[in-house]
Amino acid sequence: MSQGEYLALFKDAVILCIKLASPFLIVSLVIGLIIAVLQAATQIHEQTITFVPKALAIAIMLLMFGPWSMTLISEFVNRLFLMISRI
Repeated sequence: MSQGEYLALFKDAVILCIKLASPFLIVSLVIGLIIAVLQAATQIHEQTITFVPKALAIAIMLLMFGPWSMTLISEFVNRLFLMISRI
């Protein structure tokens, strides 16, 4: 394998990480922002209030996006093993 193929593989791995993490990070950010606005409006400044809604949302998203995530990871690993077999 050439250096260009290694760089392409690394680029694909980074893009895969971004694809897998971005939905969870965006939902967590939105929920945190909504709760922060509600806390500012009600003047309740408790740090633990944001944890439960974020944890529930991430758990629901894992159930929804789990098969999609596993498909992306499986395709990447299969392509990686095909590249390894060519060495």
